[in-house]
Amino acid sequence: MSSLQSVPALGTHPTAGANVSRAQTREQLSKATYDLLVIGGGILGTSVAWHAAQSGLRVAMVDAGDFAGATSSASSKLVHGGLRYLQTGAVKLVAENHHERRVLAKDVAPHLVNPLTFYLPVYKGGPVGAAKLGAGVFAYSALSAFGDGMGKVISPARAVADNPGLKTDNLKAVAVYYDHQMNDSRVAVMTVRAAVESGAVVLNHAEVTGLRKTRGRVTGAELKDRLDGTEFGVDARVVLNATGPWVDHLRRMEDKHSMPSIRLSKGAHIVMKRKSPWKAAMATPIDKYRITFALPWEDQLLLGTTDEVYEGDPADVRATESDIQQILDEAAFSVKDADLDRSLMTYAFAGLRVLPGGPGGVEKAKRETVVSEGAGGMLSVAGGKWTTYRHIGRVVMDKLAKLPGSPLTEDMEPVKSLVRRIALPGVANPNAVAHRLLVDREPGTRMDPLTARHLASHYGSLAFDIARIANEDPALAERIHPDGPEIWAQVAYARDNEWAETVDDVLRRRTTVTIRGLDDESVRARVEEMLSRKA
Repeated sequence: MSSLQSVPALGTHPTAGANVSRAQTREQLSKATYDLLVIGGGILGTSVAWHAAQSGLRVAMVDAGDFAGATSSASSKLVHGGLRYLQTGAVKLVAENHHERRVLAKDVAPHLVNPLTFYLPVYKGGPVGAAKLGAGVFAYSALSAFGDGMGKVISPARAVADNPGLKTDNLKAVAVYYDHQMNDSRVAVMTVRAAVESGAVVLNHAEVTGLRKTRGRVTGAELKDRLDGTEFGVDARVVLNATGPWVDHLRRMEDKHSMPSIRLSKGAHIVMKRKSPWKAAMATPIDKYRITFALPWEDQLLLGTTDEVYEGDPADVRATESDIQQILDEAAFSVKDADLDRSLMTYAFAGLRVLPGGPGGVEKAKRETVVSEGAGGMLSVAGGKWTTYRHIGRVVMDKLAKLPGSPLTEDMEPVKSLVRRIALPGVANPNAVAHRLLVDREPGTRMDPLTARHLASHYGSLAFDIARIANEDPALAERIHPDGPEIWAQVAYARDNEWAETVDDVLRRRTTVTIRGLDDESVRARVEEMLSRKA
């Protein structure tokens, strides 16, 4: 995006995403009949809600927890073409992923999606040789039309200059390729905001307790507000089940005899403080199918991930001690021990990949979207990833339109006519935003450069709304924690404009305070107090 991208003046940005009260939202939901009720506010639900609202449908979206509160905020934070898919011959898939990756980075969310160089170290006796990796990263770059540069092989000495934490014992060469990364929670919140600005009505912390049926067809849902216990319902012409790991739970509400359609794989990650510069991500082959990542992310080091069958309650998924040890052990293939000291760990988290049911190990299972129509006409969708979330939203919309006797066909714009590159809210050049935050200040005030950069790269031009809040109340211009870049104005903004209802909504998903290990008791208490003042 050009650096001449228009940036609104400080404090003048419209507040189109401002929340109404939960009581008002519940009343809205219960008094109307919606064209589409989306149950689940993760990767798939938010994308479909956004596209459906754009197409002219009357859309409602609910989630039992927070938006992106489960797996969708527990990803590897990558927007990528999928280098490992090449070894299975999925050339078309990689090309499609590259296209979506570049559209996100260039047009849709340049304020949220950042370029990232990857190093693939090749060690003596490792599972993949230098020649094969060199050819692979070249082919990978070719499938993106060399838009980010050409994949190549470099010397160990050059690689270790950028990443001093790289192990050099038995290191033969390092292959280089290019992808992108993002903060998944922020992309989710911005997508929810985009859906609302297109007319959708949304509510988090609203659990489905039953499905409404008319002559055997699913025509809505019964819900319970988890925050105050209020019960209400939503009527809809079509219901979409996008509940991720809980997709079969909702399918059994529709038809108690429905058979399982998915299986789950747990992916755990840990976050570490960085001891040394980390200018490129590390992707180290562990075996024929798996790669371990060491990613520079949010001024931290993100390590992962595991890939193992999970059969427990999705609500109980977490990173266990064995997961943490496995991640550290695998990272030690290519990362020096000093950078993996346990004292550096700030956070650990885990999510669940939703995979098609079938035989074989989960590490070999296809990462594809599962779409099915139930006996009551409810459409269920599961799987997918952030890189292609817009594409998956369009695929689901097309499926909705083509359902036999679909009540939506005549009322929605054809999927092919939707604007393919419409930007998420706040789109702007983050460098320009950061500069303006630093120079457009009230007399006698100053914003910390780290805070300015953080706001610009997490909110885009919406950062000016946060700066205005901080200008009006100097106490909100203070850092939430002295060791992090975030300020208290972000808490007020999350409360009033981003549907944050709980302390974890704010500290884990609207900000990075928890992931940095900075959510101590005093911080949590003040956030709780600020949330209690929500209008």
